[in-house]
Amino acid sequence: MSSDSPGGPSRRQFLALGVGAFVVSSLPLAARRRERVVRRSLPVMGTIAEIAVVHRDPAYAQQAIDAAMDELRRVERTMTRFSPDSDVGRANLGAARAPVPVTGETALVVGEALRWAAATDGAFDPAIGAAVELWDVTRRREPPPVERTARLAGRRLHREIEVATTGRAPTLRFHDADVRLDLGGIAKGYAVDRAAEALRRWGVRSALVNVGGDLYAVGAGIDDEPWRVGIQDPHDPRATLATLRVADAAVATSGTYLQFFRHRGRPYHHLLDPATGAPRATVMQSLTIRAPSCLWADAAATALFGMPAGRAAPLLLDRAPGSAIVHAV
Repeated sequence: MSSDSPGGPSRRQFLALGVGAFVVSSLPLAARRRERVVRRSLPVMGTIAEIAVVHRDPAYAQQAIDAAMDELRRVERTMTRFSPDSDVGRANLGAARAPVPVTGETALVVGEALRWAAATDGAFDPAIGAAVELWDVTRRREPPPVERTARLAGRRLHREIEVATTGRAPTLRFHDADVRLDLGGIAKGYAVDRAAEALRRWGVRSALVNVGGDLYAVGAGIDDEPWRVGIQDPHDPRATLATLRVADAAVATSGTYLQFFRHRGRPYHHLLDPATGAPRATVMQSLTIRAPSCLWADAAATALFGMPAGRAAPLLLDRAPGSAIVHAV
């Protein structure tokens, strides 16, 4: 699982050519058609969000971007584990003792996370926040004590989370005191979907929402050509491994090359294996998923990371119809 750690580098990194080289090369055509590419970025969810909107009216585009940014901030306030006032923060403080009321959106995202956990036999586990906190690779310089991680290993703690309804409100209940909810591997994708939907409500037909590499393309780019999105080379942040053409679809990448520390020459990355309570042992460095929703793309990029292709591909098809593994290295 991945953390939405504030202030550190993103666990995902895209070179979104739709908000870079592609936009620059298309500006003359945009000018002739009286379309403009309006861009804005801000820090949110522990990374940088960038939104690009193609529209004839820059002022109107800015208002649409405001609405999309508001959605990103709202989801962050609701689902971050770093605030005791968020749904996740309140659940982590009290759900092991009694049901904790949460919003319908949080219940939806937790329910989806638990379905991914069940489908992957616990390879994706939103309940291992305690292990995520122990490793905290953006601040650590050496592994945590083995005895502390070992007691969290192989526990299948996702089975101890109950999503229910008490009265009219959804609730979360933890049936093991070691459960710590961490939606870092799925909530960012949900936030991107909500931001894209906000743009659509404003009548925007062409836009990109990119939050630290969880990306959704609304419609096509200028001249009805799909947006071009480059996948970063793990060995060279200035180079791309491949370029995707994306329209009305989501793309997400997980990688081991951005958040990690080295201890005695060995790298320890942030993508944890719930079976061991430690970073996943894999030669894979980057996995990219295309999906109809960023919620699915985000979850799949974490859940399938390091999994053999013979198991990952059919699981993805079953859990997220219309999705595909588009690049792995």
